[in-house]
Amino acid sequence: MAAFFSQGRLTAIPRKTARREQLLVHLVETLFEQDRTYTEPEVNEALLTVHGDCSALRRYLVDSGLLARAKDGSSYRRAA
Repeated sequence: MAAFFSQGRLTAIPRKTARREQLLVHLVETLFEQDRTYTEPEVNEALLTVHGDCSALRRYLVDSGLLARAKDGSSYRRAA
């Protein structure tokens, strides 16, 4: 993971799927609690602590199945 970060910030979102998946697992495990519901602004705030493109990271987390989004988009939960 250290190769992806500089001074606590993500330097770039990896293009290779396998590396991106490793990063996403790390992010979901470090930024989001297991049994808690988050609003979109809370998810964005957490992701902004590591990278400026929170919408891309949020989309990757949802698409990979690591974060579950409510059908109406109002809330997010860490997937089991």
